[in-house]
Amino acid sequence: MPPRPYVLAETNWKAVKDTQFEVAILPWGATEPHNYHLPYSTDNYETGSIAERAAEIAWKQGAKVVVLPTVPFGVNTGQLDLRLALNMNPSTQLAVLNDLASAISSQGIRKLLILNGHGGNDFRQMIRELQPRVELFICTINWFTCVRGSDYFDEPGDHAGEMETSMMMALEPDLLLPLSEAGAGKARKFRIAGLREGWAWAPRKWSKVSEDTGTGNPAKSTAQKGEKFLRAVSERIGGFLVDLAKADPNDMYQ
Repeated sequence: MPPRPYVLAETNWKAVKDTQFEVAILPWGATEPHNYHLPYSTDNYETGSIAERAAEIAWKQGAKVVVLPTVPFGVNTGQLDLRLALNMNPSTQLAVLNDLASAISSQGIRKLLILNGHGGNDFRQMIRELQPRVELFICTINWFTCVRGSDYFDEPGDHAGEMETSMMMALEPDLLLPLSEAGAGKARKFRIAGLREGWAWAPRKWSKVSEDTGTGNPAKSTAQKGEKFLRAVSERIGGFLVDLAKADPNDMYQ
C-alpha cells in the first residue's frame, strides 16, 4: 500500500514540505488490560484507526489534515496494581502536549485536535492552561461519546465490553482470544449513592471494580457491529475535521 499523505508516520519530507496542513490530529490512548481477551493496546488500535479513517474522509473532501503518531500511554492511576498497566500522570501529559503543540505551532499549523480514546484522560483543563501559550486553536474529542453506542450494541459496556470487543474484531481480529476466554465484565458500583449515580465523582480503584478488568459483557460482540460503529464515528469526526480545516481561528463565533 502506498503511503497515505494524511498519515505522518507513512508519508515523507518530499510530500510534507510542500503541503500546507491546516489541522493536526493527535490520537491519545492508553496501555492497560482489557478483560482477558483483548490486547493491552486496544485503546491505541481503536483511536489510531478512527483518526486515520476520519482523516481520509476529510482529505478526500479537500481538507489538509495530518494524523500524528498515537501517544500510547494514558492516565492509569487507578490501575497501578494491575501488572503492566502503564501510567502517565496528567502533569506529564501536559508537558508532552506543550512540547508537541509548540512544535507544530511554530511550523505554521494553526489547529490541533486531540482525539482521545481512554476514559482516564481528560484534556480540557490542559487545553485551558496551554491555549494562551501557543498560536494554535486546540480542541478535543472523546470518540466514544460522539456517537451513541446504544444505537449499535445491545450492551456497549464501559471497558472491554461489547462495543470495544466488536471494534477490535473488525480492526485486529488476530489479536483477540475467543469470546469463550473472556470474563463476563461484571462491574461493582460505589456504595455511596452520589458516586454511584454519577452526580459526584471519584476515580475508581479498578481491581476493586472488576475481577477480569472488564466492565461490560462482550458476549454479543460481532465484527459487523464493530465495523458499522467505526464507520459512523469516523464519518462524524471526518465531517468535523472538514469544518475545522475551513474555520478561521480568529473568527470562530457567529
